[in-house]
Amino acid sequence: MTSLKYSRQRECIKSFLLSRYDHPTADTIYINVKKEFPNISLGTVYRNLSLLTELGEIIKISTDGADRFDAHLEPHSHFICRKCRNLLDIHMENEDFINAEAQKNFLGQIEGHTVQYYGICSDCLRK
Repeated sequence: MTSLKYSRQRECIKSFLLSRYDHPTADTIYINVKKEFPNISLGTVYRNLSLLTELGEIIKISTDGADRFDAHLEPHSHFICRKCRNLLDIHMENEDFINAEAQKNFLGQIEGHTVQYYGICSDCLRK
């Protein structure tokens, strides 16, 4: 396997994602990375997001809108607000029980899971 060539643009994209917890879209990432790399194209951002996802360095979260991205890889679930479309992290003390429960009903080997919860966020409930 050939080693991956270092890319300042890719590192900037990853650093930007690590600084955020709001799960930005590719367009938001592009607008912000463009501040440091004015000549970067949206296609380059998409290609790097795809590569980082393939390498397991970030997570792509598919929603009914634009895909969102998360560089925080510790096990956690996500909540999507039905009103404002905000995507929030949900951290639980231990999510391993989900894998164990699924394993009881599956002949293969469960190695992980993703969970998305839907409802109305606290900000929308206050409005």
